[in-house]
Amino acid sequence: MQGTVTELNVYPLKSGGGTALRSAELTPRGLPFDREFMLVTPEGRFLSQRDHARMALLRPSYDGTVLTVDAPGASRLVHKAADEGEVREVTVQRSQCRGVDQGDEAAAWFGDLLGAECRLVRFTGLRPTARGGGEVMFADGYPLLVISAESLAGLNARLDEPLPMNRFRPTLVVEGLGPHGEDEVRLLRVGEAVIEMVKPCTRCVITTTDQRTAERGREPLRTLASYRTRDRGIQFGQNCVPRVLGTLRVGDPVEVVAARTP
Repeated sequence: MQGTVTELNVYPLKSGGGTALRSAELTPRGLPFDREFMLVTPEGRFLSQRDHARMALLRPSYDGTVLTVDAPGASRLVHKAADEGEVREVTVQRSQCRGVDQGDEAAAWFGDLLGAECRLVRFTGLRPTARGGGEVMFADGYPLLVISAESLAGLNARLDEPLPMNRFRPTLVVEGLGPHGEDEVRLLRVGEAVIEMVKPCTRCVITTTDQRTAERGREPLRTLASYRTRDRGIQFGQNCVPRVLGTLRVGDPVEVVAARTP
């Protein structure tokens, strides 16, 4: 089975908007700078669109030195990333990790926008994945999320109004695997790289949040629940870890190296 990469997306700020890429160097932690920054409560608990839907309106970009964030009704944040400073103990889901506090100015900007006291932190240290022997920064659990374009097409055929792929916040979108063909793959060659599917992605309320307006509805979870409920969760896409590094490009051929054993 073969396919093609149709999207590459990186999310420099956890739960902020994504940046579409044409190419990227795959690292052990996924695409460069993915979820390198995160907002946390003063106690260190991560903030996300689950509780703050307005985070969908954040439009971050990061070049490795300067984090820039745009948001409706706010002046642009231009923040030079700090790699030295207070190191905070923080949590992502139930995983403990560490982040370098990025200072009062950035914290005030985000706090005013969200109406909640928070701090901006930058990942530091090492955080292993729960499965697969991978590494990750502030993503929920894994460095890559792969979704088949046909999986979305199958969902949209069941909906009254079609939804865009950004509801699911994938790293890679692949065309040619067929509806939920990603579920049948263990190893996937993507251009020069090889990645392993290690865990289905269980979906949450973020998928019901319009990434342009931050408005929240009932879809797609209501419809997905009717045909994608597995192991007491609604699954859509596959969490992955890199096995062979290399350059990823939109348009790269995709080849199934090994299928999943039933």
